[in-house]
Amino acid sequence: MFNFILRRAAASIPVMAVVAAVVFAILRLTPGDPAAIIAGDSATPEQLGEIRRMMGLDQPLYTQFFMWIWRLLQGDLGTSLLSGVPVTEMIAQRMGPSLALCLSTITLSVLIAVPLGILAAWRQGRLLDRMVMAGSVLGFSVPVFVTAYVLILFFSLELRWFPVQGYKPLDAGLLPFVKSLALPTLALSTIYVALIARITRTSIIEVMGEDFIRTARAKGLREGGVLFGHALRNAAVPIVTIIGVGIAMLISGVVVTESVFNLPGLGRLVVEAVLARDYPVIQALILLFAFIYVFINLIVDALYTVFDPRIRY
Repeated sequence: MFNFILRRAAASIPVMAVVAAVVFAILRLTPGDPAAIIAGDSATPEQLGEIRRMMGLDQPLYTQFFMWIWRLLQGDLGTSLLSGVPVTEMIAQRMGPSLALCLSTITLSVLIAVPLGILAAWRQGRLLDRMVMAGSVLGFSVPVFVTAYVLILFFSLELRWFPVQGYKPLDAGLLPFVKSLALPTLALSTIYVALIARITRTSIIEVMGEDFIRTARAKGLREGGVLFGHALRNAAVPIVTIIGVGIAMLISGVVVTESVFNLPGLGRLVVEAVLARDYPVIQALILLFAFIYVFINLIVDALYTVFDPRIRY
């Protein structure tokens, strides 16, 4: 198993290298000048040239790229062109809200979707199955921002149970922390509950037709033991896969959700950096998201060997 994981980790290094090169090239070749944004509309050509020189933008692209890679290998993600704050410090300041939102979303999604998918497979073709599938189609079809605004309208403006926007850290108290994350978590969970529930249902239905399921029932095992003890474990590989994909997809969902609910996380930092063309921040965030994606896939590959020992061979 260790060699299996080691090979997967080694294979991710070229992926990160390609991501770094593509991100650098795209950002440098797109229209716009960060020096002009910093200097303002009234800047003279001499002032723009001085700013570009200070930022290193007057160097050839290959020189800028290799200088950036060299600093990156030393753990230096650069400094924001606008605020002058180190990028690592900016990411550390914004990591908390995004991490809390992602953890609460994926936890809630798995706790709801997996049992729903199992029950829908157990009652295949009946009312419960149809309700779960209809809810899945609806949850997967409605955009996250539409769900977010509906939740704000009903729970915040009408019932006044939760704040409209803002984030309260855990240091401010458990109840304010939970209230500030409740609506963003619900809004972001809808699409993942729908996705995981559908895949869980399909996987369980395929497994329920196998011979070992009939043998377990013939031995008198209760239906709950058949579903959760035999069917779920043997259907776990596609379920784990879609959960891993869902975690990776949270990156795009967090950007929209944090913008709607005004959460000071990495999603909003991405939007702010893109609008300001803050190259170091954009590059660092995209590399961070790519690393998270690769790391999640590595964890999923490792879990495959747990649920299906044949894979390690």
